[in-house]
This record gives sequence, C-alpha cells and structure tokens, in this order.
Amino acid sequence: MEMEESSEDGRVRTGTVWTATAHVITAIVGSGVLTLPWSVAQLGWILGPVVLVFFAFITYFTATLLSDCYRLPDPMKGRRNHTYMDAIRACLGRKDVLICGITQYSILWGTMVGYTITSVMSMMAIDLSMCFRNKGPNASCEVSGTLYVVIFGAMEVLLSQFSSLEKVTVLSYVAAAMSFAYSSIGLCLCLLEFSSHPKSKGTLTGVQVGIRNVSSTTKIWDSFQALGNVAFAYTFSMLLIEIQDTLKSPPSENGTMKKASIYGIGSTTLFYISLGCLGYATFGNDTPGNILTGFRKPIWLVDIANLAVLIHLFGAYQLFAQPIFAFYEQWSAKKWLNAGFFQRVYTLNLPFSKSRSIKFTLCKLILRTLFVLITTVVAMMLPFFNAVVGLLGALGFWPLTVYYPMSMYMNQAKIKRRQFKWVMLQVLSLVCLFVSLLAVIGSVADIIEHLKHAELFKIKL
Repeated sequence: MEMEESSEDGRVRTGTVWTATAHVITAIVGSGVLTLPWSVAQLGWILGPVVLVFFAFITYFTATLLSDCYRLPDPMKGRRNHTYMDAIRACLGRKDVLICGITQYSILWGTMVGYTITSVMSMMAIDLSMCFRNKGPNASCEVSGTLYVVIFGAMEVLLSQFSSLEKVTVLSYVAAAMSFAYSSIGLCLCLLEFSSHPKSKGTLTGVQVGIRNVSSTTKIWDSFQALGNVAFAYTFSMLLIEIQDTLKSPPSENGTMKKASIYGIGSTTLFYISLGCLGYATFGNDTPGNILTGFRKPIWLVDIANLAVLIHLFGAYQLFAQPIFAFYEQWSAKKWLNAGFFQRVYTLNLPFSKSRSIKFTLCKLILRTLFVLITTVVAMMLPFFNAVVGLLGALGFWPLTVYYPMSMYMNQAKIKRRQFKWVMLQVLSLVCLFVSLLAVIGSVADIIEHLKHAELFKIKL
C-alpha cells in the first residue's frame, strides 16, 4: 500500500516522479503533436528540426527555474506556493498577479477549446472511415460535427465533477499512454506511406512559393504560425506548480519535478522530431494540418489512432480545466462565507456500494457544467484547428514559459542587474519574445483568413 504524507498544511500528497511525469506528458503531448509535420513543412529541413530542439531546450530550462519557486524563500524547506499565481505573488508581488492570472487562465481555457475541436475532428474521422468501409473507398461521405461536439461536451461535464487535479491522476496515466499510442501510430503510418514510395520529399526552406497557389505572403504567415504550433506543442509551464503541489516529500519536490520535467520533455521531443520530420518527408508540400487526416489506409489503424486521440483529450481536457475550477471556487467560497450555494456539501451515495459516495456543492455542480457548456459553444464558433493552436502557443509561450519563470528565479536568487547571468537571461527572454510576436502575427493572419470562409457552428475535417 502506498504511504500517504500529511504535510504541514494538512493536505495529503501522494505524488511521485512517475505521477508527475504522467501529468507532464499529458499536458505536453496534446493536439499540438498532430500539427508538427505541417509545421516542419512550413519551416523546411533546416529550421524545422532546429525550432523543435530550441523550444524543447527553453521549456526544460525554464521548468527547472520554475520548480525552484514552489517553496520560498528556500526551495527545499520554504513556504509552499500551491499555484502558479501564488508563486508570482510571493516572488514578484501583487502587481504581476492580475496580468499573469488573466494570461494563464485564458491559455488554459483556450486549450480546452482547442481540445474540443480536435476531439470532434477525431470522432468525425472515425465516422468517415466507417462510411468508406461500408460504402466503398469512392463513396460520397459527409459527416457533421454537431452531434459529436455535444457528446464530447456531455462527457466533460461528467468528468468535471472530479474534485481536484489529484483525483484525475488515473486519467493522466491513461491519457499519457494514449498520447504515445497515437504518436506511435502516426509515426508508423508515415513509415508505411513513405515505404510505398521511398523518396524523401520537401526542401531545405519548406513549402515552396508558387506551388498550389502558395503566395509569398501566405508562406510568411504560415511560417510564423508554425512557430506558434511548436510552442503550443511544448506548453505545460502554466501547470507545473499545480503538478508539483501533488508531490510528496521527501525527496524534495523541486528535485522530483526536475526529474519529471526531463523525463516528460525528453521523451516527447524524440517523438516530436521523429513524427515531424518523417511526416514532412512523406507528404512534402502536401503535408496536412492534422497528420492523421492524411491517411485512409489501413483504415483500422487510422481509427485506432483517432480513438487514442479522443481518449487522451478526454483526460487532458480535465488537466487544464481543474486549475480553473479550483481558482474560482476557492475565490467564491472566501467571498461568500455563509452562502449555502458555495458552502453546503451534499452527499450522494453510489448504488451497489455502501462505503462509496460523491460529495458536491451546488456551485461545483452548476458552475462547472455551465463553464464546460460555454467552452463547447465557443469551440463550435471557431471550427478551425491550426490557427487556434498556433495562437494559443504564441500567446502563452513568452509570458508563462519564459518571462515569469526567469523573473521569479532572478528575484529569488537575487541576481543583480547587469550581471553576466542577468544579461544572458534577458537576451534569451528577448529572443523568445520576438519569436512569440512572429507567431502571433502569423496565427492572427490565418484566423482572419479562415473567418472569411468559415461556417459558424460547423466543424469540418
């Protein structure tokens, strides 16, 4: 039996390096991995792999800095910061909390929107393949995402009733396994396709201007957007403190979190480079935005991959949702101390089990359901994939992954202005800011272009 540790704040923590690694992998390997072959295609054989390695290095480097901010002032024995915003408040003061909070929770919510779109696309792809299987490969098959977005939203309403991030650890284990499953299947599908015509496609500079009506302007915007897609594929810093807050000690939480970060980021980077490069070598200029939509055979393997994506995103959705739920529920409970809507706990006994029950408040039941419904409706209003993913990655990368972790580290370590380490960190931060701005420009341009032709409340493959 696993020993439970009751910490100085009275909370029981049972997390280990393996549970943290599962959470990290679940947070990192999401819908973003499916865009990587397209991103490499926009950047080419030189910049594509370099960008993948660059973002991996930055993400790991800043994760090590951020993990030392969980306990302050001493990273080993200091007071705990339970959330990313708590760490900002302790290190930088209240003036940065509002900006950080708006950015962090907006990105978390935006990721939930992106995951909804991706999940619906996976369900539609399975439906489409079943149609081809029953009617033949040349049949005229059309599928609608309306029913599937309702199904996904209903499932997330049920899963949202888990009380906290620690309660979804099992979901993270399953989701992490599924992420490796569909990444591996995508890799295998690329290998099968490539082996049928073993000739590497693509160029050193990526998609060529003039082919398939690609203008020089489109080439520039898509290249910028590709940076945002890669940034999104590595996004997890806004959840790092929350994940670290689930870890038991000893050993020290920051040491465990650093191990989990290198395990999670290292393993996913190997997948990213392999899938991104092989996908580009297979499809060249025709690389699809979602790599799984480029395959129709073998149908059973494509269906398994899309099913794995769906299962993964069911769990990953909650990993991003639970910190939002915890934030507004704790704030509401403190503001309205005597309100039964926020305070009164109801108990529902489960059938066929005398010892098991579900405890909830009306706030949790109603507001979480409403939040998921709003997220689902917004996903139906923005029925395009790559542009949303790129914008989310661009907006969240510099402030949450780079600027705040570096600023907190410099404050905690008392690094003085104009010291060599201060100068190097500032240069690295400016480089990342420039990359983020380029990605924002490219993603916004693509969203504007999509809005000219998109049909609201209608998701298409």
